[in-house]
Amino acid sequence: MAVTRWFFEPGHTGAEFKARHMMVTYVRGQFKNIEGFLEVDPESPENARVAATIDATQVYTGQPQRDAHLRSADFFDVENHPTWTYSGTGVTQLSETEFDVDGELTVRGVTRPVPLRVTYLGQWDTPWWEGDTNLGPRRRAGFLATARVNRHDFGVSWNDTVDRGGVVVSDMVDLTIDIEAVLDPAGPRS
Repeated sequence: MAVTRWFFEPGHTGAEFKARHMMVTYVRGQFKNIEGFLEVDPESPENARVAATIDATQVYTGQPQRDAHLRSADFFDVENHPTWTYSGTGVTQLSETEFDVDGELTVRGVTRPVPLRVTYLGQWDTPWWEGDTNLGPRRRAGFLATARVNRHDFGVSWNDTVDRGGVVVSDMVDLTIDIEAVLDPAGPRS
């Protein structure tokens, strides 16, 4: 079987982060409309390539003042670094549906290795609408990817203290990425 190319459908691909807040709970934020692709030979998944781009200016936590603070130089510095990227080139298959992806995440212009644990959720033929016309069926595949990063590794180091030695924001941040990928009929690019 030949290498296939899948593009991330931006309207159905998104990322969520969560970090401890004030030592007692978690704050969650989202990024929608992630663009990217996956190229894979089903017979050799270890050679798969993945790339994604996140528009960091569109961070959403449900609280406008916090969103503005996250966009500032204290956190994401979107004025100077409006996008984040991920590039993965090494895949280890753990089971029929579980994979580890080795790759690099770039945030605030800082690139660090960030492995992803990926769960393959399956495939289905679905309608494909362009305007009022159904050009389907198109094959879709779903994936759920998770990682844990230390935000200080990317220069996201703002913090403040609370009583008894606590902090406002935890160092460790959990990432969850939901990917809906659509088979590209044009195939891989060089």
